[in-house]
Amino acid sequence: MPTVAIVDGVRIIFFWNEHPPPHFHVEFAGHKGQISLATLELMEGSLPAAKLSAIRAWASSRQKELLECWDKARNSEHPGKVE
Repeated sequence: MPTVAIVDGVRIIFFWNEHPPPHFHVEFAGHKGQISLATLELMEGSLPAAKLSAIRAWASSRQKELLECWDKARNSEHPGKVE
């Protein structure tokens, strides 16, 4: 489960051979969740509202890069890093 970024203290993670729909995982201070790449909505889990807002703002301008990470991880390749 490679970490592709840390945003405002929140780890952004992709898992190998992940299930659709395209999404990424987040972890912060005991909170875990999954965020849709299409809508940037929290699909599952929990994250403090301020952290979720920060992740959505960060991800909104990086959706193409994040989708490329998703594709790589689905193919068991290292997804790389996202700035």
